[in-house]
Amino acid sequence: MKTEKNTVLKSCIAQANNLSNLIEYSADSVVSKTILDKSVGTITLFAFDAGQGLSEHQAPYDAFVQVVDGEAVLTIGGKDVDAKAGEIVIMPANVPHSVQAKQKFKMLLTMIRA
Repeated sequence: MKTEKNTVLKSCIAQANNLSNLIEYSADSVVSKTILDKSVGTITLFAFDAGQGLSEHQAPYDAFVQVVDGEAVLTIGGKDVDAKAGEIVIMPANVPHSVQAKQKFKMLLTMIRA
């Protein structure tokens, strides 16, 4: 996975931005850009090429997924959730989950630390 930390943050301060334009797809890859990284949580933008994904893992924080573009399957606690542009999904803390892009897919992930 390609990660770019804090490169988006400055361009987002006191300006309107189109989420989809803040990150580009990369062939056969998952790209992530951290928009905000604070002690109370993080906001990260992801772009998945078709067929790419994140293997099953879990986090100690609730996660809010906003689908920006495309479509993916989020598997949360063994249940498949189809999510497409314009939809949101909440992934509860400490529940195993994975992401698999059905087509090119962008999502905004907001993690809230308790």
